[in-house]
Amino acid sequence: MPGPRYAIDWESASLRIVFAVLTVFAMVFLIAPTVIVLITSLTPSESLKFPPPGLSLRWYYALVDADQMQRAAWNSLVIAFWTTLICVVLGTAASIGLARSKSKWVRGADLLFMSPLLLPALAFGFAALVYINKLGLAPSITLLVLGHVIVCVPFVLRTTIASLSQLDPALLEASNSLGASSWMTFRRVTLPLIAPGLGSGAFLAFMASFDNVPVSLFLADERTEVLPIHLWQQIDTNLDVRTAAASGVIVIFTLVLMLIAERFAGITQQMR
Repeated sequence: MPGPRYAIDWESASLRIVFAVLTVFAMVFLIAPTVIVLITSLTPSESLKFPPPGLSLRWYYALVDADQMQRAAWNSLVIAFWTTLICVVLGTAASIGLARSKSKWVRGADLLFMSPLLLPALAFGFAALVYINKLGLAPSITLLVLGHVIVCVPFVLRTTIASLSQLDPALLEASNSLGASSWMTFRRVTLPLIAPGLGSGAFLAFMASFDNVPVSLFLADERTEVLPIHLWQQIDTNLDVRTAAASGVIVIFTLVLMLIAERFAGITQQMR
């Protein structure tokens, strides 16, 4: 009966080849644009060209004098920082409540918290703009942070719930039986064990906030302009070569954060 065995082996090998080819294509389409941006940012010419006529750090040095771009980058960092901090606090509390509750409404609450990832981001941004106008409020850093929190907290929620699902309840029972309060149990037992999931969610929330366009597009004005919107406007109007250099800085900044998150939080393991 060698025939069927060889047929199954051939079928398995063909499947592996197909997946390998698809993986290569996916990597090319994901990595190639980033590589092109990094190479283009090193052009010495006055316009964006690929391949560049030479290599130079001219436009990276030019970022030192890009005051408006620096203000937009600072706004993005401030908003991403406060968004991440609030998301960690709210996401942790919500995750513990959802993970420990046995109510039949938990599934519905979970879907409600995750709904910002399902709804079109542009629709949410427009709805938020209409809502704050009805309240008589003007765009501000505070409103941008609140808008970003709504769309970023699901990242913290999902990774933290995944970590809590792997937490042995016997550890919590042992802590309580030894006389520890709920707060001490959380601080000494729960928090250290879910820290990798919490850190992964914080990283995802920070990057989602820093790179957010749909919400920022509606809730930001000239005083609260963020970096993605500023770069978009520069590319749309005059193709400033400094936008390529700024994009290169963002790519390097993201890679550094990913390495840090992988080193201390094991982000790839948390996302499996």
